[in-house]
Amino acid sequence: MHMETPWWRDAVVYEIYVRSFADASGDGVGDLPGIRQRLPYLAELGVDAIWLTPFYRSPMADGGYDVADYRDVDPLFGTLADFDALVAEAHRLGLRVIVDIVPNHSSSDHKWFQAALRGEQRDRYIFRDGGDLPPNNWQSTFSGPAWTKTPDGQWYLHLFASQQPDFNWRNPEIHSEFLDILRFWLDRDVDGFRIDVAMGLYKAEGLPDTPPEDQAFKAESPIWGRPEVHEVYREWRKVLDSYQGERMAIGEVWTDSAEDLALYVRSDELHQSFNFAWLEAPWSATAFKKIIDDTLAAVTAPTWVLSNHDVIRHVTRYGEGTTGSLPGLARGRAALLAMLALPGSAYLYQGEELGLPEVKDLPPEARQDPIFARSGGTLPGRDGCRVPIPWSGVTEPYGFSPDGVRPWLPQPAEWATLNAERQADDPGSTLSFYQEALRARRALRGSLDDQITWLDSPEDALFFRRGSLTCVINCGTEPVSLPPHEHVLIGSAPIEGYLLLPDTAAWLHTP
Repeated sequence: MHMETPWWRDAVVYEIYVRSFADASGDGVGDLPGIRQRLPYLAELGVDAIWLTPFYRSPMADGGYDVADYRDVDPLFGTLADFDALVAEAHRLGLRVIVDIVPNHSSSDHKWFQAALRGEQRDRYIFRDGGDLPPNNWQSTFSGPAWTKTPDGQWYLHLFASQQPDFNWRNPEIHSEFLDILRFWLDRDVDGFRIDVAMGLYKAEGLPDTPPEDQAFKAESPIWGRPEVHEVYREWRKVLDSYQGERMAIGEVWTDSAEDLALYVRSDELHQSFNFAWLEAPWSATAFKKIIDDTLAAVTAPTWVLSNHDVIRHVTRYGEGTTGSLPGLARGRAALLAMLALPGSAYLYQGEELGLPEVKDLPPEARQDPIFARSGGTLPGRDGCRVPIPWSGVTEPYGFSPDGVRPWLPQPAEWATLNAERQADDPGSTLSFYQEALRARRALRGSLDDQITWLDSPEDALFFRRGSLTCVINCGTEPVSLPPHEHVLIGSAPIEGYLLLPDTAAWLHTP
């Protein structure tokens, strides 16, 4: 009997950074009703699912990744009724809904942490005596010490901002609480979860001092990737499997090896884990080939991603060191085609379908990322990839908010030519290209296997075959000849005769 492929295994998922997608309420901040209004746009784009960044009650010290109540919607974003309406409308349009969950830490406003500050049940978090100095030398990933002293002299651990105290996962109460939170949202018909800092949660017993190089994201450091974390995801998998409709979970796992990544997606743990190697790679055929080989060798249900809400947009990354913005845009389009040709699922970040670049010149007073503040302005933080996206019109807010309402981060004047309405009418636009590429991918769904075969290719180019599909990408500076094929299915730029231009990719039909 032929088993149908689970929806998530080859899905195209669109990440919505809720604050920056669409504002229906008119306060300059994106919200759930705004997303609901724009769902037809996403259905037309051709994605299979949406992933919502946190919309829970939060003081917004870290854009909602500091959760004060895991079972409610922050009034900034709407209500639980708005959430239910959004999920129902998404499902009506054939879109699945994945929501973010943040298990490593809560907000310092969470009722449990407020109780801990009063001296009640501190073992839900990680408190230690430290005297005048922090209990160990651990550093926050947001800069500065990972410890803050409380008025009574104890210190609490926060691997991110001081308003994000880390849970103590060695306390069984934390396990029970999060199993209940999962059920709360599964009962509201969500299709899956994206797990923030999924390789976090547990810290080494004794919290030992750790050399700086071992404080980076890596397998089995004292801070990250502890083996105990896998039992958490076995518990979660049982809950997910108890619901109908192929519910899933994907982990945000930053690690230093594909082999370690594979441990999170064993058959009784998470369904998927983000593969950040591609996102971190330079524009290089050699680098791309190694990442593809390593990933496919280690992981049976791979994921691919070029941008997200935490990194510089890939159009800008690929354009750095070149003149003008066009090389970055051309490379971004080519990388998308290569990514969509690979087995597994692809995760897009809002605005990449418009070719949006990173906004690098935000004024200091506009920046809201705690990284900027905690580093004393020496690190720009992540606001540049979180600027609200342009929908229509030639002046700010470009249809993001009702007319005249300034968005929470300023939008650049040059975005007037990048808005979705304008691009929808232009067959040569990046938006039209994304729609065409996703249509082509969907047309091939089910007819391609999960194996790829490398073909001989010129230096600085990659040619691979997957069933009847041959994908070619030229990362070099000179045109290369295409391999034998019947016809071109799609190109990231016009294909001239039998030549593939630099910074270009194409899909070829090869019987």
